[in-house]
Amino acid sequence: MNRKRMAFLTAAVLSAEAAIPLHAAAVSRKEVDHLLKALTVAAPPAAADDYNTDGCISAVDLTLMKRDLLKSPDTGTPTAQSIPADAAHTKLIGRTLTANGVTWLVHSGSAVECTVTATEASVTIAGDSAVHADVKYRPRYGIYVNDELIQDVVMGEEEQVVPLFTGSKQQTVTVKIMHLSEANNGAVGVKQFDVLSSAAEPVKAVPAKSLSIEFIGDSITCAYGVEAETQYVGFETGTENFSKSYAYLTAQLLDADYSAVSYSGYGIVSGYTSDGSRQEGSLVPPVYGNIAKQSPYAVPWDFAAHPSDVIVVNLGTNDSSYASKDIETRGPEYQAEYASFLKEIRQNNPDAAVICMLGIMGGNELYPYLEAAVQEVGDEKITCYQAPTQKQDDGYGADWHPSAKTHQLNAYLLADKICTAIGRESSKIGIDLAADGEYGVDIDKESGANAWPYFSEWDKSLNVNVSAPGTSPESITAYVRNLNLPAGSYELSFNAAPQKGIAVGYAVRSMHHPEKVYCTGTMNTDGAEETVLKAFDMPDADDSCEIVVFIGETSSPITFRNVTLYKRA
Repeated sequence: MNRKRMAFLTAAVLSAEAAIPLHAAAVSRKEVDHLLKALTVAAPPAAADDYNTDGCISAVDLTLMKRDLLKSPDTGTPTAQSIPADAAHTKLIGRTLTANGVTWLVHSGSAVECTVTATEASVTIAGDSAVHADVKYRPRYGIYVNDELIQDVVMGEEEQVVPLFTGSKQQTVTVKIMHLSEANNGAVGVKQFDVLSSAAEPVKAVPAKSLSIEFIGDSITCAYGVEAETQYVGFETGTENFSKSYAYLTAQLLDADYSAVSYSGYGIVSGYTSDGSRQEGSLVPPVYGNIAKQSPYAVPWDFAAHPSDVIVVNLGTNDSSYASKDIETRGPEYQAEYASFLKEIRQNNPDAAVICMLGIMGGNELYPYLEAAVQEVGDEKITCYQAPTQKQDDGYGADWHPSAKTHQLNAYLLADKICTAIGRESSKIGIDLAADGEYGVDIDKESGANAWPYFSEWDKSLNVNVSAPGTSPESITAYVRNLNLPAGSYELSFNAAPQKGIAVGYAVRSMHHPEKVYCTGTMNTDGAEETVLKAFDMPDADDSCEIVVFIGETSSPITFRNVTLYKRA
């Protein structure tokens, strides 16, 4: 930092001490650390960094934050206070309804978040009529204190008082109460905070983040069954946890606020159907304009008061149960309804980037119709992509829904797509950069080698039926090409069973400069299937890389499955 800049910041700090009154706001060490990173260009700035809300993020904000953080909070006489969990005291996350002194967290992930400054504190949680349902279908919520989960409850009573913390000294903590299950199974109410505190504002809303994302979806977005031990069990709210959803994880990766509108079994043209009949009672578009479908939450949602920078639409998995029975007729129905819904989304969110996705649980036969709907609308800020279908090796949740690992992998991918849509640089961390590679085989027939490759798009597997080996390992080279790899650390993985007694080598290298090799390895020689897992570093970016496996000395078929190349750092 140059001397003029340092002098300016020093002057700003000194003037802040003299001219700006002491904040009553509660601040956390995490917020101070983030502002420090923003000022040193180690992290992108966030709305919370403008601590004195003067429209400028500077050392003044850092000074005030530090002073509030270090200020002894236990001056004065603590008094018992009851403070409502409303918009005046908490940040409301997602679609909520405040009525009769209760803030109802309606959809998956809906939450209240605030700082609490007190010697001791508790929160009163309310339940709606769903608390009297079968235990498998009652609403579930989680309470976090300083990002640590302290309470995870499937709600079975109309009111609960939950202690947050207690101690001999006053402290400031961040509290978040989140609805972990979905709107189909009732809402969770937050009534009030009871504190023993001497602070002027014991309960204060945390600042809004600089990016806001709305997720529109079905059971996948709700994280249906993500905590189930096996795919052979059915639905229950006790295994549905939005905090493990790709949607929540994406928001965390991008340091974004979020909102979810998601219902298990719902679709665009039809909800889930087991017999192919159209289920018009389970559609998202007719209820999108309300807080939720169910009474008493079926009241209009104020889009203008809750603008989103990005809208993510993940609908079509349930539609496929209907459309796949007659794709030539029902595919266009889906397309028409999808295009109509996109126009409604745009009307309610005039400035948002819209990203449409489909494919995590299959339904890929509908993706061309989704793509056509996006093209039909012709809005340059509306894009789409086909998500990779979940893999058996990554596990499954209840009723074959995505596992926690599948959700995490899709969060990395979606975060990257969002960065592209809004013009933010993406780290590419967690992205499978082999996903869109070109699979194939090079055969040097002059060496006597011959083989027939077959690539399966369904499971991204490459089978090479070798009829004659060549004179060297390079005589037959299986490859995944056209990989654009930024600098960083990587992990290559694939499954294959090489011929017994043959040392099969593999590498990641530059296509244009094959002598530039980034990693090499050799598979086992015992003939058993092996899961290759190879870590390596790339000091520089290379936009034309390939994964190669040298099988020119083998004389038996070999199949390569689950080829992935993840960027780790």
